[in-house]
Amino acid sequence: MKKSNNKYTVTAAFPYANGPIHIGHLAGVYLPADIFVRYLRRKKKEVIFICGSDEHGVPITIQAKKENTTPKEIVNKYHFMIKDCFENFGIHFDNYSRTSTVIHQKISTSFFKKLHKEKKIFEKVSEQYYDNQAKQFLADRYIYGICPHCKHKEAYGDQCESCGSSLSPEELINPISTISGSNPILKKTKHWYFPLNEYQNFLEKWILMDHQKDWKVNVYGQAKSWLDQGLQPRAITRDLDWGIPIPIPKEIGKVLYVWFEATIGYISSTIEWAKRKKKDWKPYWKDQKTKLIQFIGKDNIVFHCIIFPAVLKAYNQGYILPDKILANEFLNLENEKISTSRNWGVWVHEYLRDFPNQQDTLRYILIANMPEKKDNNFNWKDFQKTNNTELVAILGNFVNRSLTLIQKYNNGIIPHPGIFSITDKSILKKIRKYPENIGDLIESFRFREALVCFMDLARLGNKYLTEEEPWNIKKTEQRIETILYVSLQIVGMLAQLAELFLPYTANKLLKMLRLEAYFWNKIENVKEFLCPGHVLGKSTLLFNKITDKSVEKQLEKLGKVTYEK
Repeated sequence: MKKSNNKYTVTAAFPYANGPIHIGHLAGVYLPADIFVRYLRRKKKEVIFICGSDEHGVPITIQAKKENTTPKEIVNKYHFMIKDCFENFGIHFDNYSRTSTVIHQKISTSFFKKLHKEKKIFEKVSEQYYDNQAKQFLADRYIYGICPHCKHKEAYGDQCESCGSSLSPEELINPISTISGSNPILKKTKHWYFPLNEYQNFLEKWILMDHQKDWKVNVYGQAKSWLDQGLQPRAITRDLDWGIPIPIPKEIGKVLYVWFEATIGYISSTIEWAKRKKKDWKPYWKDQKTKLIQFIGKDNIVFHCIIFPAVLKAYNQGYILPDKILANEFLNLENEKISTSRNWGVWVHEYLRDFPNQQDTLRYILIANMPEKKDNNFNWKDFQKTNNTELVAILGNFVNRSLTLIQKYNNGIIPHPGIFSITDKSILKKIRKYPENIGDLIESFRFREALVCFMDLARLGNKYLTEEEPWNIKKTEQRIETILYVSLQIVGMLAQLAELFLPYTANKLLKMLRLEAYFWNKIENVKEFLCPGHVLGKSTLLFNKITDKSVEKQLEKLGKVTYEK
């Protein structure tokens, strides 16, 4: 097992509070982060898990217009919806904040003030695109057009997702406003710019030399692409009436650019947590021995790999830089890109309502289809098939058979084993390897493989029972006691490891076995999970089959109406 540090700051990208979260968000960012943090906690590492709602920027104002309400009402509505979804789905942050808090405004404006005072940012009047119909300046992401490099027809104003080129809106051919669909005009406006180009050498050393071998290919590749093209100054303010006002007197209608202040939200959320817990926040952000691990969406790579580290460097207050920045690819739905406007999505709050007490079913399917190296796909028929053929028929079946047999043959009491056969000894030896193998995979951020390894343990148990056929052995023979003992050791290991991936299932299993959750060192070294004479609790089925009717209902919902408010 690799040696790892004792203190971790783990952050998950702040979801935009302009709508509910969907399965793409879970598979891309939050489930990988959750598995990693669960593992660290079982390893007794000192870790804080930080997140919060991103509540500023143009998307919020657009959604407010759509719903004929105010930005404040929008963020209040979706912040609590998102927060509840995470909690109910088993993803527990040490602090889930929001960028509209007073503490976040104070911290983010302090960054701006210091950079402004030290002349590390500069003001410039420039022409920017303005939507005459919507009567507002357009953020880069709210302009699209033809990419000047690859001719992709829907390149954004900051980046072409087809060829990966970094862009400015002025480079687009035939630019169009995503708000009104009209062609925007250029209009003069004053903004404050961060000279990103001055940090080119620093970022090249940090990324291209220090992290060439230990960052994910997609993250390293996109960061390198930006560096290869040469970094340019970027505006860190916007013309909006919704956001954090810049701390300069008489500058009305100017707010901090959301991607300047949103990443600072990781720090303000940590400070908020520390105040609540009466702890010192600085070791989590300024101790060079602390590892900062960031889980993000692939469309946020540039902000976390280029802009945020450069800002921390310029701020010069001893902040640590990320050790790992992890971004998955996209998860599609029924072979099409998830789309809020077309209601082409599986919204987490709706899933929790339609499939009560089946969080782990979706967790399992999303981890199994996690887009770690390339875009992947979720479809409802596979959801049904995977649940029925893997969770029910493999994991659930093995546990149910083992607990039913021990209840039938030994009144739910762990028996004293007889003489172990060569097969028994081999099985008991094999199961000891699973914690190390799964731990190594998680530390390498290979979560899909870790889940496969976990399920292989259940497959091992099923194969063992099927080949030994205890139901064909007379109850009086001691051999049956040995088989039951070995089977229950496998169940005990499954109960301990399941918490990483399937926390609700793990709780059920531990309750049925009348066991407590162990820390990792004990899982790796304990000689037996269930000792002879241990009395088991009442058993229940872990999983139920998904019916054709429930799946058809979900398919009928797709694309019909705007997602539920």
